[in-house]
Amino acid sequence: MSDGRTLHVDGLHNARDLGGVPLRGGGTTPRWRVFRSESVDRVRADGWRSLHAAGVRTVVDLRAPAERAADTGTRPGWLTTIEVDHDGRDDAPAFWEPYWETGLVCTPLYYGAHLAALPERTAAALAAIADAPPGGVLLHCAAGRDRTGIVALALLSIAGAAPEGIVDDYLLSVETAPALAGSRGAPDPEHRIEALCAAHGTTVEGAFRAVVDGFDVDRFVERSGLDADRLEALRSFRAHLA
Repeated sequence: MSDGRTLHVDGLHNARDLGGVPLRGGGTTPRWRVFRSESVDRVRADGWRSLHAAGVRTVVDLRAPAERAADTGTRPGWLTTIEVDHDGRDDAPAFWEPYWETGLVCTPLYYGAHLAALPERTAAALAAIADAPPGGVLLHCAAGRDRTGIVALALLSIAGAAPEGIVDDYLLSVETAPALAGSRGAPDPEHRIEALCAAHGTTVEGAFRAVVDGFDVDRFVERSGLDADRLEALRSFRAHLA
């Protein structure tokens, strides 16, 4: 089922365990508790059996309501789904307008600004992870890269992950992007995303690395509204529910 941190699931191309990421003080984040992927709408019976075997019992869906409404797949009865609109486009049109106009919504060039201007969105996703019922939690958006990438960055930072480990985890989603796009009959998005980053004097990796380097986790926690119990659940990757 799993090779290292990768989850081999029928219907998913960008699925992995967020456990196994190196920590600043040594060791790694706990395994088999929190996972990330693209949308699970293409997962069918065999894939759900694989996710169940991995311990997944809850999905935190970061997509907007309109995206969720277009789903056609059926989720198993044992799965709990928690919906969190991470973008918050309807509530923050002034924030989103320049990013939509320039196409930067598909690049890490907006991540830092989103964390700074709308921390409550990422905090809501983190609270959903902390509050989920027993079992593993799978975090996803559409491609499992941007919204999922922001929340994973915050979660891993709170858990004490080393910056290089956070960057390496993000780059796995970049590597799988062509296969994911191909499975959906879409063109490889990487050339366009890299071109947008190049126009701003950086690369995809460089832009994400800058977000990680500039993320003040203590300041984020202060602004997040996350209480002590939730923070401890996040730092320990839900150890109390293991």
